[in-house]
Amino acid sequence: MKGGSRALVLALTLALAAPAFAVQPDEMLDDPALEARARALSRDVRCLVCRNENIDDSNAPLARDLRILLRERLTAGDSDAEVKEFLVSRYGEFVLLRPRFSAHTAMLWFGPLGVLGLGILLARGIMRRRAGALAPEPEAPLTEEDRERLRELLGEEGGKGS
Repeated sequence: MKGGSRALVLALTLALAAPAFAVQPDEMLDDPALEARARALSRDVRCLVCRNENIDDSNAPLARDLRILLRERLTAGDSDAEVKEFLVSRYGEFVLLRPRFSAHTAMLWFGPLGVLGLGILLARGIMRRRAGALAPEPEAPLTEEDRERLRELLGEEGGKGS
């Protein structure tokens, strides 16, 4: 490859490695403070098409509509909390990438901890069972007949201990 081709390949590689934001220039607000708020809010809003991608990174048409709607609400004077509440009332709690804590989202917050706790208890029970199976059983004390037989085998005379 010639020097110019290498530079082109390097430039394309770097361009592909850079984060690709889906926000188009025609969506951006003129006020830098409002645009910064819109970008921060859109990072917390889930793309309903892509599922685990925020609307700031998604190229889906619905994500674009949500970005525009979010910016319209901000220019109308809504606070960040009001914008989120509007989106939740329209699309449900699922639209937030980090759902708020409430009675119906408690399972989302504590479910993983519960599964982890159950896994630890299960592993502990299995390990106890295995340790019990490997441990030797305690020996029963010798009966008088066993002692007599032992003395005979060992060659002691008289049958009684000295």
